[in-house]
Amino acid sequence: MVQTSPKSLVANIFTAFGAGRERELGGSSLVQFLVQAANTALIAAAIVLLSEVLARGSMVDVVEYVTSTSRPGLVAIGIVFLILAFADAIIGKAYQSTLLVGPLLLLPAFFSGQKQLFLSDPLFPSDLLFGRQIMQLMPAMVAAEPLKAIGLAVGGIVFILGFITLLWKSRKVFPRINLAGRGVRLAISFPLLAGFVTLMDPMAFSAFRDRLNIVPMMWDQNENYRHNGFLLAFAFNVPMANVAAPDGYSNVAVTDIQTDLLPASFFSGRQADVIVVMSESLWDPTRMKSVGFSADPMPTIRVSQSGNVFSPEFGGMTANVEFEALTGFSNAFLPYGSIPYQQYIRRPVPSLATFFESKGYVTQAFHPFQGWFWNRNNVYQSLGFQQFHSEENMPAMDKRGIFASDEALTRYIIKQADNTEKPFFFFAVTLQGHGPYERNRYVKNTIEIDAPALSDASASALATYAQGVKESDQSLKALMDWAKKRRRETIIVLFGDHLPPLNEVYTESGYMANVVATRKASVTTMKREHETPLVVWSSKRGGQKDIGSVSPSQLPYYIVRMAGYRHPYYTGMLGRVSERYSVIDRHLLIGRNNKAQADWALSGRIDPLIRDYRLLQHDVMFGEGYGLERFFPEQANRLQPSS
Repeated sequence: MVQTSPKSLVANIFTAFGAGRERELGGSSLVQFLVQAANTALIAAAIVLLSEVLARGSMVDVVEYVTSTSRPGLVAIGIVFLILAFADAIIGKAYQSTLLVGPLLLLPAFFSGQKQLFLSDPLFPSDLLFGRQIMQLMPAMVAAEPLKAIGLAVGGIVFILGFITLLWKSRKVFPRINLAGRGVRLAISFPLLAGFVTLMDPMAFSAFRDRLNIVPMMWDQNENYRHNGFLLAFAFNVPMANVAAPDGYSNVAVTDIQTDLLPASFFSGRQADVIVVMSESLWDPTRMKSVGFSADPMPTIRVSQSGNVFSPEFGGMTANVEFEALTGFSNAFLPYGSIPYQQYIRRPVPSLATFFESKGYVTQAFHPFQGWFWNRNNVYQSLGFQQFHSEENMPAMDKRGIFASDEALTRYIIKQADNTEKPFFFFAVTLQGHGPYERNRYVKNTIEIDAPALSDASASALATYAQGVKESDQSLKALMDWAKKRRRETIIVLFGDHLPPLNEVYTESGYMANVVATRKASVTTMKREHETPLVVWSSKRGGQKDIGSVSPSQLPYYIVRMAGYRHPYYTGMLGRVSERYSVIDRHLLIGRNNKAQADWALSGRIDPLIRDYRLLQHDVMFGEGYGLERFFPEQANRLQPSS
């Protein structure tokens, strides 16, 4: 048997792309240039095709994308061709850029396909900011599917070693480009690439871009990625870190926004302690009518339930729900796919923490994980929390799998409360309910599942999840029992951040059509796939009922009002919004009459109340702060320099 060295293998591969013919035609620089250009075009086409297959997870729609005259597939190939030509000119060797540019374009496409499997959304540039989070959650993923994890790890190592070897051995294989050839490549590629960059502002109209059938669809990112392809859509999302001011934003427009007739200081409140618990992936699994449970996994929550939170997310992106619940601002007014905790909170932003601190409260945040996760170390400081209890400064806690238990976190919160003399505002994010839901997370699952339609793997995951819900419910009961014994009134608010990532459980049970939630659908479907339990309860006055289904951004209204306070924004602006709308989603406004306005932001007939809500949010987060003194007097006082 004739053995082939790695160097010979590389040579054979690139001979197939014409490198051999180039040596035979070496006497003609023009012919050599044309052969290299043709080969580079083939490589660019292969990269675009493979990126679409990886991002979409199948060949569906890929052929149409690259062949249809109404789609920009050929434009994407042309852009990749120019990038390869430019890189080859810089390196000085034909085709070598493929080894560098190819992985940079294909790996994000692969990750986008994987993200869509679990979170329904494609990869956004902002996702690259939290790659560290993914690595930190890797142990849970390994525990859920160890064989698959081992295979991926081995495959990854083999790929990296092979890539390094290929890069090293290929140095002497690629044809060298003379100075004239490099100059021609630069003269062609650089101006065209620079011109293309000017077309990639999604907020600016471009007739030429329209002629190329490149259509930025920032309001519907799934369609954006489908129509434009992964590479172009991803490029459109790069500028979204720069949030443009809404139409009509000015000092006069903000000044004209209505405030309460009575000053907020007129209402002194009851000095009640407030504990808000955002429970990781808390949801009511009994909503799946095709599945039977031997016992109710959430009896305490069910008796005390005030309504539901309409989560803007599904299966993940906890920080976006947290952002709404703490600030009263809405993700619906931010670019699709953005993550405020990672991108936008770079200066002091008013929150429930700053409000309660202005009333003499102690404000503390709790999360039994590392503080850098979702940038919470910096964000909580910007939101005005006086102290953040994270894994780094909390005592070791009992675990459920690799995650701290709700019971242990509840005990810690109670201990901190007992040691706090002044009224306090505590905000806690639990961890126990985090997926994936491996079979052996609990010593024993005490709730039996009757689900003939579920596979063994799905039934096991659901049983694990139901046990977690039960323990979360028991932790709420423990917190309520403790609060009832206290002299000072204690307000407890508990809600789930999003539905759990139960994957095939949803489709096999018939609960949802896909393993991830729908982003645009009827009110009934959206509520079924986005609602989580909400409890608003007082140790002295019991639970508040009939809140309905509300966005997380509406929670500050109910919290501040139950504590007996008035505030220009939290009970004023949010109060007026709450009277008219229960859900403010980027695709859907749901009124108190349960009537919906789909794609309201594109209708051209935006309710002046929603317009003012958006103007004020932009003013505080990104603008000049014209409305701070009127709507957030406590924040304006914090920002004044001390004398």
